[in-house]
Amino acid sequence: MASDTALPSPCLAHKPALTSRRRISRFLLSVLDPRAYLHGFKLLNHYNQTHVIPRRSIKIGAGAAISPTCQFANPDRIQLGARAHLGAGCYLWAGPRSGRIEIGDDLLLGPNVIITAANYRFRDGASVSDQAMDEATVRIADDVWIGAGVIVLPGADIGAGAILAAGSVVRGRVGDGEIFAGVPARKVGQR
Repeated sequence: MASDTALPSPCLAHKPALTSRRRISRFLLSVLDPRAYLHGFKLLNHYNQTHVIPRRSIKIGAGAAISPTCQFANPDRIQLGARAHLGAGCYLWAGPRSGRIEIGDDLLLGPNVIITAANYRFRDGASVSDQAMDEATVRIADDVWIGAGVIVLPGADIGAGAILAAGSVVRGRVGDGEIFAGVPARKVGQR
């Protein structure tokens, strides 16, 4: 295997060094650019609409810890048990009409978990975003650990003490103390 020094000199490139004057100029232009402030207001609005305002409607048990980067949809149909811990970047999306998310005590969600109680249909003869949604309540019992990046689909029923391995896609029933992994998730063990 050839080392970097073996490359012919026309292939070698270096990032140009910035002068102090150029650094100051870039800084001033970025501070004075109104688009940055407009984007900041958009981010603030998004955060308020997906985290701050919805938290007022969620039924949250005592001692729950929710990352400030979690997002919620239709929060009046979301219930978190006591001591639930929601990791960074989690999404809890209840259905727009009837799909609920009901979570028991002592839940542990890793980062970037998605739990949704609604899903778009795709065979109604219209574009996906114009079609109706199928909704089904998601139920998660006590003492459940859901690993990073798991997707829990509408209608999932996860039993007490279950573990869902990172990256799994879960639908249907997961029994008490069962360990599920994969896409689609399948039982791989017992706790």
